[in-house]
Amino acid sequence: MLQIDTLAQMTEQLAAQEPVQETMNLWTMATYGGWIMIILALLLAGAVYLFIERMVVLRAATAEDKTFMNQIKDYIHDGKMSSAVNLCHAQDTPSSRMIEKGISRIGRPMQDVQVAVENVGNLEVSKLEKGLVIMATIAAGAPMLGFLGTVLGMVQTFYNMAQNASGVIEMAALSEGMYQAMVTTIGGLIVGILAMFAYNFLVARIDQVVRQLEGRTLEFMDLLNEPGR
Repeated sequence: MLQIDTLAQMTEQLAAQEPVQETMNLWTMATYGGWIMIILALLLAGAVYLFIERMVVLRAATAEDKTFMNQIKDYIHDGKMSSAVNLCHAQDTPSSRMIEKGISRIGRPMQDVQVAVENVGNLEVSKLEKGLVIMATIAAGAPMLGFLGTVLGMVQTFYNMAQNASGVIEMAALSEGMYQAMVTTIGGLIVGILAMFAYNFLVARIDQVVRQLEGRTLEFMDLLNEPGR
């Protein structure tokens, strides 16, 4: 019994002497990256802001009454142009602003009406694409900044090794320097991947709005080309 107690005490003493391994988390990893991680954090914040802001704009652009074109047709057939314009003002969407321009050109040659409608549509699409260049730049630039941080970290590590007068390379110092250098690569890839997916998602949503605008243009021009008009 005494031997068992002694063995248990020795086991507890050996466990207490073993160093506790530090667990790695995202915050600890980020703090090792240095000043480049601050830039990557700012880029991530900018990408998130742009994504949310563009999503709000795109949601408002597609939030159109399904009966909008039917009401426009009824007003035009009845000759109530002012009511049709007021309805466009009330909708306040890219489609409604495009149709409003077309209504203001009724009575002119059809080619002039179509050109006016298409010009407004192009302007609306350019408004929707605002900020996408910045998002694409973040998606492409963040990984490059991460690689830059890695190269700078490796240069600093080997410089410190060269300054060691003893000539003895400590693996702990070498591995720590490499760890710090690789953190920026991970951060850059994370920011770049998130920005790339956000950019492609926004482009897909804008393409959806473009198809909607093209459909409204065809509906409006067919309305003006109906027999009896």
